[in-house]
Parts: sequence; structure tokens; C-alpha cells
Amino acid sequence: MLAKKMIRDIRNHKIQFISIFLMAFLGVYVFVGFGAESFGFEQTADTYYDETNLADGWIYTTNLDDDFVDKVNGLSLTKDSEKKLIVDSIADLENDPDITLHFLQDDDISKFYPVKGEDFNLSDGDGVWLDIRFAEARDLKIGDNITFEFNGIEVEKEIKGLGYSPEHLYQTSDSSMIPDYNKMGFAYMSHKAFPMSDVPYNVLLVKYTGNSSSYEKQLDNDLDRDYSSFMPRAQHPSFAEFQDETEQHKMMTDFIPLIFIIIAMLTLLTTMTRIINNQRTQIGVLKALGFKNRSIMIHYISYGFWMVLAGSILGFILGPLTLPPIMFEEMQQLYSIPYWLTGFDNSFIVVTVAMVALSALVSYFACRKIVGESPSSAIKPKVPKVSTSGFVERFGFWKKLSFNARWNYRDAKRNKFRALMSIAGVLACTLILVASFGCMDGFDEMKEWSYTDINHYSSKLVLEDNATDSQIDHIVEEVDGEKLMESAIEIKSGDVKKSGVVTVLDDNELYTPTDDDKNPIEISDDEISLSKKMAELLDVKVGDTVKWHILDSDKWIETKVTNLHSDPTSQGIVITKEKLDDLGLNYTVTSVISDKDVDDNFTGVKTIFSMDSLTDSWDEMMESSMSVIYLLAAFAAILSLIVLYNLGLLSFTEIKREFATLKVLGFKSKYLRKLLLTQNLWFTTIGFIIGVPLGREALQYLWGTMGDSFYLKATLSFKTLIITFVIVYVVSIFVNLMFSGKLKKLDMVESLKDNE
Repeated sequence: MLAKKMIRDIRNHKIQFISIFLMAFLGVYVFVGFGAESFGFEQTADTYYDETNLADGWIYTTNLDDDFVDKVNGLSLTKDSEKKLIVDSIADLENDPDITLHFLQDDDISKFYPVKGEDFNLSDGDGVWLDIRFAEARDLKIGDNITFEFNGIEVEKEIKGLGYSPEHLYQTSDSSMIPDYNKMGFAYMSHKAFPMSDVPYNVLLVKYTGNSSSYEKQLDNDLDRDYSSFMPRAQHPSFAEFQDETEQHKMMTDFIPLIFIIIAMLTLLTTMTRIINNQRTQIGVLKALGFKNRSIMIHYISYGFWMVLAGSILGFILGPLTLPPIMFEEMQQLYSIPYWLTGFDNSFIVVTVAMVALSALVSYFACRKIVGESPSSAIKPKVPKVSTSGFVERFGFWKKLSFNARWNYRDAKRNKFRALMSIAGVLACTLILVASFGCMDGFDEMKEWSYTDINHYSSKLVLEDNATDSQIDHIVEEVDGEKLMESAIEIKSGDVKKSGVVTVLDDNELYTPTDDDKNPIEISDDEISLSKKMAELLDVKVGDTVKWHILDSDKWIETKVTNLHSDPTSQGIVITKEKLDDLGLNYTVTSVISDKDVDDNFTGVKTIFSMDSLTDSWDEMMESSMSVIYLLAAFAAILSLIVLYNLGLLSFTEIKREFATLKVLGFKSKYLRKLLLTQNLWFTTIGFIIGVPLGREALQYLWGTMGDSFYLKATLSFKTLIITFVIVYVVSIFVNLMFSGKLKKLDMVESLKDNE
């Protein structure tokens, strides 16, 4: 009998129960779906790195002989090591693509991951194992021959296999900010494939115990810095880029979906409480008919339990099946990895079970008091709340307010929890929308800041490593350009070491360092300017000293930080050519920048960037993040619609008697709609006003998790505020319009007799 009653009640109040189902579904779907994507990033990388035994560190040196290897292997922290020669080459193909060659003595650390053709064979001196993404872009197949040229040497080999490398999970060419597999790739070969018997190995891959700082200290102490540089795994460009991407997605998909869960649970609490309170008389009848308290309690607990269970299970299933593939499709364009795993974490089960358990708990507390009453007491309608004069109503202006304002104020005061939940729903929607669209603003701001305020050239000519001074001077004269040096560096303070870039200025006008407000700043000949993000990472300030060295040099420089500059995408040091000379370092021009659109090829130029190509590459690079943002914004709008409609329906149910009374007194349906709209707009306005600054704080939190390379302060554009305002208020007004028909069909006699 009770089961039939439950089915009948669900059918009679289907909208409310559908909203419970949808809120449970949406909360779990967003949390588990985005979580499966972010944990999938982490689990994919961990699995791939374990399978390929990625190195813990890379020691670069020009003196990699057996004696050096024996010294490294003799360190107490070293577990294993492997020699490798890494050289940059040019493939003998159209457009001369750049290929990084790996000549291996062993293949136990950072192993090649074959997917087509033969497994990598150290005994095969005639074969080459090629980057599959490059091979596909160039239509190269197993059995084809390919020629590489490096250091005046040509090597021609047969393609024996295609695959991936853990050291090239992310890579870019000199002619593009994003991976362009038509212009770059990598190749693995046995040491026997090297054209000379004596292979000049230059990299030692190591596996070690303990952390990287301890291992580097042991290297310095026992080897007397008899090497150029040491790069721990965390600083390897490929690993670091993917790790930053993982952290960005994890923070974004952990923080914002949690808001969905909280709002869904709070709204569920409101809904179940109201539904059970409206069943008060029926509970009294059931008690009078002899049903036990335990049976009645289980009956009402099952209302929300089954709806939430169904919605949570559906969200738990569909989330990982639908959301991660959308994200992975974008990620495949940026990262070269053989597979993508949908992640799993125990928190998915915890949240799903918590949603179901909460629905049962809320229902229990909502009906516990009523079930404990006597049948004669429970069968009577609940005494309506008596409205008393409050603090506001004692002021003289109260009587001057319209009936609309006074009625809505008193209704909100009588139903404080419902009012707070309406505000919380709008607040959550506003917060997520502001954070989402604020991210879009931030990406646009970064692009404008980097490619207009700092780099305001039209063309950038990247030079060959062997370009001569006369060639550089000729290029500068022909394009009316300026010389610029940009070199990768390692910089450290105490035990903290980071990778960055040193930019050396030579009376440049087309490159301008800026402060936080994007105003140009001057770097004098006696200054060392450190980027603010790097200063935060190293925990240093003006007046502190840092140590740094150019990656191609083993000469470490200790300098005092005399200035700070701000850069959204490039972190490191900016100094003048004169200061570089004072430090005893060579000034090596790496590029020529010009305000002209340069198309001509010059001897000594490797590639030419146009400002248009740079901004286009930036837009493509941001597309993956935009997918997450668009989805979150859409889910925020849906959540707001469900929450406001559900609370509006509950509100309408509670005030039907008052509205029926007003209709009897002569108030038109049009005026009653205005009453509802006014209350909706009040709650929406309060939620919007509170949600905007909270959204800005959430945005600042997200920017802080964007990795070591990015630096930006959270700002909100007028466009973002307008778009958020429109979405929030359109949803609110739309919900109000949905009740217009109910007001017209309101049965005054039935509504007035409900409490009899």
C-alpha cells in the first residue's frame, strides 16, 4: 500500500521529484566526469612513465667517459644510469624538419615505446625508430629510408619502427608555439648506427633514490661539478609541461564541481523538508490507521532515496563515459602519448554514497518530529508562522513602501531558509560563470600583454646556432631590426631551483619589460630584473641574491636582484648587454626582431615568426582550456535553472493560500506574477552581488595553479560582468514566467480549503 502511495505521490509531484533526480545527477555527473578527466591525466602519465621507466634526472656533460660514469654509479643515491647521445639534426625532406636524434648504448631508462613495426633493437645499426606523429604527418612508412644531417655528417637509415618517447610527450618546433609534427620530430637509433666507432655521448640518464635536491648536492660534492648541468625530472620540459597541464585541470575540476555538490545537497535538504512537511496530514492519517512509526519513516525516507540513488548512479556512469573523451580529444593535439586513460579515485564513490546517504538522512530528520507526534496532533495542519514586526518595520519609511515590497519582505522573513537557498543557488551560478568567463578574459589579457605590450614587433627572425656576426649585422640592416638574446637558464635560491629564460637587451624598442599594470619599465646597465612569478617561486625579493647559469654553460653566476618585472608567459631574468659583459658572459644573439613584415629568407636564419602566427598559435594552445570553461559555464546555467525552478515551485506551493486570498480580494494574476518576479529579482540581485567578488577570488585561486610559466592577476572585464548578469537574470526571469500559467489556473476554493 505504501509503495503504491509513493508512486502516486511521485506522479502527482513529478516536477519536484524530477528536480531532485536532476540535481543529484548533475552534482555527481560534473564531479565524477571532470574528476575522471583530471585523474585520467595523472594516471595516464604515471602508467606511461612506469612502462617506459622515465629517467629521474639527466646529467649533461661534454666529458661523458667511462670514468665519469663510474663516479656517478659510485654515488650512494644512484640506482642505475645509461649513456645517450642527443643531437639536433635536419631530415632530408621538404622544408627541412628538425629531428632530435637519440643514439643509445642501452634501452632500459626512458625507453622507446613502439606501436608499429619492430621493437627497438640495440644490435641493429641499420635501422631507425621514428616518431609516429612525425611519420604520419610526413606520410612515412615502415621500410622507407630517411636521411639526417648533423654537424656536417649525413646518416641514412631504414625505418624499422614507429612509436612514442616519454622524453617527447610535449615538444614544439622553432617555428611554432604549439606542436607541429610536420616540422619536427625525434628518432631513436642504436649506438651502432653512429657513423663513427667512438660515440661522443653527452647525456647520462640516471635513476636515484631520495629527492632531486639531495642527489644534486651529492653530485656537486663528489664530482666537483665536473658536468655542465643536472636536470631533475620535474624540470624536464616535456614532463613539466604535462605536469602543469595536469595540475591546472585537477585544480579547476576539483574546486568548481565541489560547488555543484554543495548546492545540490543544500537544495535537496530544502526540497525534502518541504515535501515531507506538506505530507503532514497524510502522516497523521497513516498513524491513525495503525501504521507503525518505523514503516512510516522508511516510507518517507525512500522518497528522496530512490530519486537520488537513480540520479547519482546515472551521473556516476555517464560522467566518466562522456566528459573525459571530450577533453582528451583536445589534449591529443598537444601531447604525444600512445593512450589516454579515464581516471578513477575513491572520492567518486564517497561523493556518490554521500549524496544518497544525505537524502536518507535529510528525510529522516524532516519526518522524525512529525512521526513522533500523536495521530490526533499529526493529522492537524501545521500552524502557519505568525509574522511579527521586525527591526525594519519599525522605521517610518516602512509604511511608504509599496504592498509588493512589504509582502515580499515578510514572505522572505517567514521562510528564511528558502530565501537563503535561492540566494545561494544564484551565488553559486554567478561564482562559476565569473570564474569561467574570467579565465577567457585572462587568456585574452595574456595574449594582449605578451604580444602587444611587451613584444610589439611584427616579425621575429630566429637565428641559426652558427650564424656569424656579419650575417647577423646584414640581417639587422636589411630588416631594420634589433638584436635580442634569449637563452634558457637554471636559477636557484637555497634548495629551490627553477628553469627560466634570460633576456638580454641591446637598446631595444620593440621589446619592453613591464610592471603589473603593463606600464613599461627601464632596465639600467647595473640592474638584474627578476620576473615576479619567478621571485614568488624562489621566495626572494629585491635585495636578495640568486644563482643562475645558462644551460649551455657550467659557469654559475651569483647576482643580487635589484628590480622586479612582470611577464605573463616568460619567467626569468632581464638584463642589458652591458651587464652581461660585466658578468663575464658571452652575448650571443638568438633572434632579430623587426616592425616590418619579413618574408624573405636570409642566410643564418632558422625560421621567421610573424605576430599573426604567434597569436594564432596562442589561440590554438588555449582551445583545450576553453572546452573545460564552456562546459562549466553551461552546467552552471543548468544548475541555476534547476535550483531556482525547484525553489520557486516550493515557494509557489507554500503561498498558494495567500495568493488565493489575494485573488479573492481582487488582485489580478498580472499583479501576482509581479509579486513573484520581484522576489526572484531580489534574491537574484543579492546572489549576483555576493557572487561576483567570490568569483573573482576563485579566479585568482585558479590563476595561482596555472604552473610556473604563467603569471596573471585576476581581473574582470565589463563584458564578463554583462554576460554573467544576462545569463543569471534571464534564467531568473524565465523561471518566473514558467509559473505564470499556474497562477492563471489557481483554484481559489481548493487553495483556501487546503488547511481545513
